Amino acid sequence: MKVVADISMSLDGYVTGPNPGLDNGLGDDGEALHTWAIDSDDPVDVAELARGVDRSGAVIMGRRLFDIIDGPDGWSDEMGYGARHAALPPVFVVTHAVPEKVRLGERFRFVTEGLAAAVDQARAAAAEAGADKEVVIMGGGEVIRRSLAEGLADELVIHLAPVVLGGGTPLFGAGDRSPLRQVDVRPSRHATHITYAIDR
Repeated sequence: MKVVADISMSLDGYVTGPNPGLDNGLGDDGEALHTWAIDSDDPVDVAELARGVDRSGAVIMGRRLFDIIDGPDGWSDEMGYGARHAALPPVFVVTHAVPEKVRLGERFRFVTEGLAAAVDQARAAAAEAGADKEVVIMGGGEVIRRSLAEGLADELVIHLAPVVLGGGTPLFGAGDRSPLRQVDVRPSRHATHITYAIDR
């Protein structure tokens, strides 16, 4: 079963704008990273979003991202995983400690044993969802980086937004290396959707 790291990024390599936080999840002007998923009627974007939702048998995210989407300004019944699709795959949150209270409900499972353990649990859940399903690591940036560094992801999908943010949360850091092979490119008005196979 394929494990896909999937994230939106600016032209200058950031996955949030400057000053991200619990009440400013995508940082200053970071909403532009997700125009393709939230505000686009471009057929390429529409198809890319539907493809991503359809393949998601289970999802992995980090605790910082969870705290933002579970916060009062986070996901709702109308806007959640898969943007307007508001899909409901099981979500595995990599964390050091289980939160005392969760707003979004029981589909969130908290994994305190590390990212590899979360991938194992997500694989089992995705297998139950169907033979055509995959595990999707949706972020944030640190979890995506770790999935590549630890050899846990098979594919990297970057939705490259035509915006320069000038700061924020970088996807990659100094010394990060990963052998990538480009296998698909789908340009739209709002993003270039690039799929890389990860050669080990």
